[in-house]
Amino acid sequence: MTVRSTPSTASTASTPDLSSKDPDWWRQAVIYQVYPRSFADADGDGLGDLRGVTQRLTHLAALGVDALWLSPFYPSELADGGYDVDDYRDVDPRLGTLDDFDAMAAEAHRLGLKVIVDLVPNHTSHRHAWFREALAAGPGSAARDRYVFRDGRGANGELPPTDWQSVFGGSAWQRVPDGQWYLHLFAPQQPDLNWENEQVRADFRTTLKFWCDRGVDGFRVDVAHALVKDLTEPLRDLGSPELSGEAALAQFAPGTHPFYDRDDVHEVYRDWRKILDAYTPPRTAVAEAWVPGPRRVLYARPDELGQAFNFEYLETGWDAAELREVITGSLADARAAGASATWVLSNHDVVRHATRLVLPPDTDTDAWLLSGGHAPAVDPAAGLRRARAATLLMLALPGSAYLYQGEELGLPEVADLPTEVLQDPIWEQTGHVRKGRDGCRVPLPWTTEGPSYGFGAGGAWLPQPPSFAAYAVQAQDGVAGSTLELYRTALRLRRKLLDGESLTWSDDVPAGVLRFDRSDGWRCVTNLSAAAVDLPAGEVLLSSAPLEDGGRLGPDTTVWLGL
Repeated sequence: MTVRSTPSTASTASTPDLSSKDPDWWRQAVIYQVYPRSFADADGDGLGDLRGVTQRLTHLAALGVDALWLSPFYPSELADGGYDVDDYRDVDPRLGTLDDFDAMAAEAHRLGLKVIVDLVPNHTSHRHAWFREALAAGPGSAARDRYVFRDGRGANGELPPTDWQSVFGGSAWQRVPDGQWYLHLFAPQQPDLNWENEQVRADFRTTLKFWCDRGVDGFRVDVAHALVKDLTEPLRDLGSPELSGEAALAQFAPGTHPFYDRDDVHEVYRDWRKILDAYTPPRTAVAEAWVPGPRRVLYARPDELGQAFNFEYLETGWDAAELREVITGSLADARAAGASATWVLSNHDVVRHATRLVLPPDTDTDAWLLSGGHAPAVDPAAGLRRARAATLLMLALPGSAYLYQGEELGLPEVADLPTEVLQDPIWEQTGHVRKGRDGCRVPLPWTTEGPSYGFGAGGAWLPQPPSFAAYAVQAQDGVAGSTLELYRTALRLRRKLLDGESLTWSDDVPAGVLRFDRSDGWRCVTNLSAAAVDLPAGEVLLSSAPLEDGGRLGPDTTVWLGL
């Protein structure tokens, strides 16, 4: 059966000051990622904003999450969706003001929601005051030392200093008019900072205190593994473009890649932890570190950030044996680090899991996106069924779960965006070889009608497909069996059920089935096979799809059982 929930109404009662709350709230929390430009548009300009977020916070409170994480809302050229930051201690005027931020945070706290903000310490925008000063000051200046500037190679310095490649494609070096080159691991509009420079470290200490003093409860640290580079002269080539990517880290001795996951980066986070722990309660932090699990959890140690995103779980296909292996390893790694595990299925950088989980395992997603999502074709109903099962499995795991806006509606990837509307710098920087990440960033549908389905009074900065009307909050609110109601029920039950941080696997299961018992007295069973299976003993609390005749668990279905 699928349990129907009654739509929740957010409390209007005042919530106590968060300083009196449990300092370990984050260990078992559900955090909802808000991509502000695509969440809600209060002023009708087509771009989501902070007042829009504030107006829709009751949706998050009714959903039952513990916190919201705001992707960048800082002043930005939007060369990379806001991850090119002009000023770390202000709000983009198109998104609002600091007063709007304070109002949003106050309303979130009144509703019992914690607030986490994105911090982008690897690079600034090329419009940042420091970078403008560096360009004007010239080679050898103190201003340039805040970034990574180098002379080029070749007879006249016309070649990049190294063969390092950008994540977005092409060389990681950009030449400036006076002949020097600066490092940008991402877009040219995102020059990398030099974390050997004490002014850089001091300024980010100031930024941390600025937002903590405004009541922020934690930080998500962008590209946490890339801050510290090996800048020993001469800079060393890698020898192959492929070795510039995170996937190549296994080919290097741990901590020795020139610019990823270097051992010295942990000094930065131990320094930050002293600042975060000076507040009551201590502020939390989570690392975005695309590195192998045993190395990733180093960022999650208690004297560093405390948590790190588990991208191995996100990247694991719909396979019972593979998922069990990753879950078991992730829990062990987290325990070894003194952290809690983290789980995530979607975010602003990857194909939404309602689509991704039904793509064949060997799919080249860049080629698939270029085909407009037609080669291979995806069955939306099959994708949604699998996504719902994956969500209940994830929410049954001990640790923190991170949700991406719109997944509670079952939104699929918008793969057929016309190329003329694309905003992601990947499209241009790869010479139109990779379409980029816009398909998971299309603005949310709130209503079944209107020029942007309730996102705003007018159109949206990325076009929404007509199919979004059926996924809208309005279309699902209070509807038995809807994905929105499944999430509401699951999060309400999870809050009641989740207590311990351990699980016990059952080996006596059919092929393609995952089953584990929680130490807090309940059981999760997921059928990843193509055939229905018998259920073990227990009271059905919730299932991702109706049980089949005879009470059997159908394919691509998860059930929670009370013991």
